[in-house]
Parts: sequence; C-alpha cells; structure tokens
Amino acid sequence: MLDRVSSAASGAFTAADQPLLIADGLSKRYGRIDACRGVSFELFPGEVLAIVGESGSGKSTLLQMLSGQMTPSAGRVSYRMRDGVLRDLAELGEAERRLLLRTDWGFVHQDPAQGLRMAVSAGANVGERLMAIGWNHYGKIRSVASDWLERVEIDTGRIDDAPRTYSGGMRQRLQIARNLVTDPRLVFMDEPTGGLDVSVQARLLDLVRSLVAELGLAAIVVTHDLAVARLLSHRILVMKSGRVIETGLTDQVLDDPREPYTQLLVSSILPA
Repeated sequence: MLDRVSSAASGAFTAADQPLLIADGLSKRYGRIDACRGVSFELFPGEVLAIVGESGSGKSTLLQMLSGQMTPSAGRVSYRMRDGVLRDLAELGEAERRLLLRTDWGFVHQDPAQGLRMAVSAGANVGERLMAIGWNHYGKIRSVASDWLERVEIDTGRIDDAPRTYSGGMRQRLQIARNLVTDPRLVFMDEPTGGLDVSVQARLLDLVRSLVAELGLAAIVVTHDLAVARLLSHRILVMKSGRVIETGLTDQVLDDPREPYTQLLVSSILPA
C-alpha cells in the first residue's frame, strides 16, 4: 500500500485504505508473442497512474485489459463497486458491465472520433450519457450539457454544432466532457494529447489536471510522453516488451531512474 504523498501537479495524493482497482498477474499472449506478461498493481481512489513505454511495449494492451475491452490470457482485474464490494470484472454480467461503463468509468480515446458521435450535436454527445443512466428531462439535460461545455472551455453557443465542425483540441475537450458528466470514479486515457499541436496539448493537459484534482478522480493514463506522465500522474509504470520493468512515484522514477531502459527513455525524451 502507498503510504507516501506525491507532489504531482495534479494535486497531492494519499492512498486510501482500500484499493479501487487491482490488477493481478495480467498477461496477454498472441501465439508465441507475449504482448503483456504478469502485470500486477493496485490503484487507489484519487490516484493518477501513468503507463509509459515505447511503441510495442504492451501499454495499450494492458489498458484494454484493465478497461474490460480485452480478455486477458491469464490473471484478473478486480474493481471495487460503489457498495464497497470488490468484484472480478470477468464475473460481471452484461448488464452490470454496461452500467459500469455508463456510470463509474470513462474512457478518453486518442482519436476523439472513437469516443464521440460525430454526426450529432455537441450537446447531444454529452446528453446521451445522461440519458443512458435514466435522465429524461430535456431542459435539465441541455443545461447540464451546457455547463460541461463551459467547464471544458467550449463556447456554449456551439452546443448545437456537430463535433465534425470542431478542431482536434475541441473534440478532445468535448470527449472529456462526455466522459465526466456522469461523475465517474475512474477514467482511462489512451494517449489523450496524441496528434495535437504543442500549444493545444499544453492547454488540454492543464484542463485535465485541474478536472482530475477538482473531482477527485482516479485515472490510468497511457502515454509515450514522459512530460505528460510527470504533469498528470502520482505514480508511474514503465513497460518494456510486455513487462513492467520499473515502478514508483513519478517524480522519483523520472528524476532518478534505476533501470537502464528507463534512463534511456528519460535522457532521450525529457529535456535536460
């Protein structure tokens, strides 16, 4: 259990007594290829965990298993439900899984088109998630959608515009609003700033950092960018060839990496 506090920019984090999510020996094998091998860790409420590594390291495969999009070849993922009971994701019924995805979890894709309905309005994209959990008052749904557009720095005058008319950065901010409107406890993020201009990345990262801290969210962020990991996360997992080779508090690992591979990543990606 974590008993230290990280000074990550996303805010101070102190581990609660009970983990929110537990990964136990997760592995994924494709024929003779091990995409992920024996990954275990615990994630606590309010903690932001970064998973880093070069392309092909297994970080995206791990994220898909953690979020229930992929069935592991071995190991299991357990999640603590709102009633406090720890449940194995593999044992959840289809209705329970759908409810979890609509309420407790959010998933921010690298390509916003994967997480949005591009042909309907921005307001509808946010409102659909509310309707999926039983909201049916149009005026209230539109009001909350408008509030969330404002929170993610989108002009509320564009609430009726389709995301296909938005810039890349605006689409990503809309995807964040769509995911956070139901007050999830855990958000998965897959390269959330990938493909964006540097100035747009900085603005988006500031927004994500402030929202995660304000809402007390737990988050798992996959990124190849160690600067993103430093800015957002409390703790970091470094992956190579499907294995976690180093883990610890983010600042500690990035400032004083033990493993040669991590040292190479830090020296080649982070500025001196």
